[in-house]
Formats: sequence, structure tokens, C-alpha cells
Amino acid sequence: MENGYFAHQSAFVDEGAKIGLGTRIWHFCHIMPKSVIGAGCNLGQNVFIDNGVTVGSGVKIQNNVSLYNGVEVEDDVFLGPSVVFTNVINPRSFIERKSEFRPTLIRKGATIGANATIICGVEIGEYALVGAGTVVNKNISAYALVVGNPAHQIGWVGRNGKRLSFDQNGSAFSEEEGLHYQLENNAVRIVE
Repeated sequence: MENGYFAHQSAFVDEGAKIGLGTRIWHFCHIMPKSVIGAGCNLGQNVFIDNGVTVGSGVKIQNNVSLYNGVEVEDDVFLGPSVVFTNVINPRSFIERKSEFRPTLIRKGATIGANATIICGVEIGEYALVGAGTVVNKNISAYALVVGNPAHQIGWVGRNGKRLSFDQNGSAFSEEEGLHYQLENNAVRIVE
């Protein structure tokens, strides 16, 4: 940890990459020179971080995930094994479409389950939970629980990832977290 982070000897961290304190980069990862990774992250085996990608602090990226140019990941996000991100809607090997990259934003605390596919140009809201194998092709609301192909919402989750049960007034209380959630106009917020 002479640089303030750990990189396994088989990992490639290109000069110019910015990596936060306490981050761990494991076997066969490749971190490109114009990427930024926050503090306290954990990158599993065979993770690729492209130029122009920003990863917040406290992020866990499991094995075999590639974050391509146009993807932004905020703090405390969990990306399960083999999650797939895209950055062009209609790729062709013989047509360069770098000017058509669509940004993808994963908000603070969101979880994306194993083998999910995230089509470019979407935003996944804070603390949303995307089930394993889900194909996301539209924006996902904060605290939403989505599954399927294409993704469809089946409920709401709290910050701890557990399902919320709202009463007739749109109120839910998580004793475990000590938080009160309010559902109004198909959006969840925390009541202070």
C-alpha cells in the first residue's frame, strides 16, 4: 500500500489513474489512466475501469465487471458479479460512435445484482435495488426494487435493502434503521 491503495501484482494500474486511500484492486484488473476511483473501494477479479469513468468511495465491484466511458458510479454502490454496462445504443464494429456515448449514472447506495445488464443512458436512483439478471433500459427511481427483462418495479426497499411496507397513508417505518419513509406521487423520501 505504498500509494495508499493495494493493487495485486497481476493488476494493471495505468499512470495517471487517481485511486483513493484504502482501495483494493484484485487479480487481473485494468485501471485506465484517466479514471478516478474513490477511497475504500474493493474491485474484484477481472474488473476494467475505462478512461473518463468516475467511481465514488466505498464502492464494491465484484468479479468480471467492466465500466466503460460514460459510466459514473456514486458512493456506496454495490455492483454484483458480471454486471454489464453499455455506452452506445447501436454499436457496429465498422462504425466509430464514440461521439454517441450515452451517460449512465448509478446513484449513491444503489445495488445491481449479478448478471444484470444496464443499457446506456439511464439513471439508477439512490438506494435502488436491481435484481440479478435484470435488464435495465429506463430510469429507475430511488429506493425502487426492480426485476426482469425489461426491468419492472415490484416494490420499494429501504437503505438497508429490505422491502418496505407502506400503510394507507404512504408511510413505512424501518425499526432496524430507525428511519421513516414516505411514499408520495410514486416517489419515496425519508422523513426527518
